[in-house]
Amino acid sequence: MAAATSCASSALCFLQTINGKMRIGSSTIHLHRPPRHLTLRSDLESNVCDMTSYAPKGIFPPEPEKYRGPKLKVAIIGAGLAGMSAAVKLLDQGHEVEIYDKRSSVGGKVGSYVDKRGNHIEMGLHVFFGCYSNLFRLMRKVGADKNFLVKDHTNIFVNKGGDVREIDFRFPIGAPFHGIQGIMKTNQLEVSFSKWFLSRGGTRNSIDRLWDTVACSLGFLDSDNISARCMLTIFSLLATKTEASLLRMLKGSPETYLNDPIQQYILERGGRFHLRWGCREIHYYRSADGGLYVTGLAVSKATQKKTVEADAYVAALDSQFFDNIYKLIGVPVVTVQLRYNDWVTEMKDLELSRKSRGAVGLDNLLYAPDADFACFADLAITSPEDYYIEGQGSLIQCIITPGDPYMPLSNDEITSRISKQVLELCPSVQGLEIIRASVVKLGQSPDQKTPVKNFFLAGSYTKQDFIDSMEGATLSGRHASAYICDAGQDLIALRKAALAASDEFALV
Repeated sequence: MAAATSCASSALCFLQTINGKMRIGSSTIHLHRPPRHLTLRSDLESNVCDMTSYAPKGIFPPEPEKYRGPKLKVAIIGAGLAGMSAAVKLLDQGHEVEIYDKRSSVGGKVGSYVDKRGNHIEMGLHVFFGCYSNLFRLMRKVGADKNFLVKDHTNIFVNKGGDVREIDFRFPIGAPFHGIQGIMKTNQLEVSFSKWFLSRGGTRNSIDRLWDTVACSLGFLDSDNISARCMLTIFSLLATKTEASLLRMLKGSPETYLNDPIQQYILERGGRFHLRWGCREIHYYRSADGGLYVTGLAVSKATQKKTVEADAYVAALDSQFFDNIYKLIGVPVVTVQLRYNDWVTEMKDLELSRKSRGAVGLDNLLYAPDADFACFADLAITSPEDYYIEGQGSLIQCIITPGDPYMPLSNDEITSRISKQVLELCPSVQGLEIIRASVVKLGQSPDQKTPVKNFFLAGSYTKQDFIDSMEGATLSGRHASAYICDAGQDLIALRKAALAASDEFALV
């Protein structure tokens, strides 16, 4: 009991905010107006977490041993980050992999596309924390490790009236809070973060002004609804790994700088993509002992139809597809882009701008406790390769989580509401014109191994400790591939049994 109390106390010291400051033991991180820096670091050679020590269990699994079982044919539904992560590991182990997706491009929720006018449209705001070690490992493997721009090691909050404050993590002595990792030794934190925080002496004001914003940015849920264990997993990394809270963003669009290299790696190793092929039904049979086994996938592309057969099947897509299998609560997310005809001055250093021909400003992820969107960024500054356009101004991208109240609204109404909130945060927007706006709505939603022995799940909503994130999606793909390799011999036997079966039904 004493050890548990000590861990909780350590965590509270790490989390408590008092009068505009963040207090950590006898140290205090001041929330102050941030200096402006132009950051050009772009690789993963430094400032990433060493996950060989002090890593919570399950966060960074070691590379698997070489697979020595029979070669498997694996069909993956969904060409998002989870599906491609699984495909990379399966191909590395010598298996045959085919990926099906109803979209015309890969990436899923980490995707982007170019509209008819040449604008890059993202499905979310994609920020890479220094503790995204599984994703970084994947990016190194596929040659995408030079595609980052590293941001200053701070958390920036933009309040109403253009009041910009920050939590500065740039300590000369690194992370001194190794004791907090003890939090992860308990599995009894299945309560909400707010309940845990308040029970340890935290204040509601701290939740409203700081932790709700952080929780929504990390997990798309506020502090009253997100699990304490999920939040404390992240905080244990922030406490034990100096680089965990350091942010990176891609140089440009996810399509070019993340998804294309992974897709190319898969293709070069014999993997195949079948885009615009959507899965309509899952065929199965029930054995004499009552077990269910998938026998094939009914897929279609326009008027073309076919049945895909494999040894193992991975569903790496949103859980709504399985309406009659699981009833999971979804968390909708709405992404809003606003392109202005000039620069939002709270995002821009005017003195530096007079000396520079390019965009200069707050080059980081920005939190917004006074708005319906939890976080936002000026992509023209943070990811200029695709988003800076000569003659145009700021490209503000806002993420509304949870997005339930906005899902039924028209795009015009959403744009109107969010633009007004941007004005409240950044008064200098007054008089600027929005020359382009876009709205993207995404509906989101247990272990990757299911009761159906040759059917597996992958996706950021599945069981892993990084909640709904790019790192979570990558880790889920690794877990799914490991389960498949572990079951190699059994999957071959199941395939033979499935081919011999005569009764097939459609799972809808």
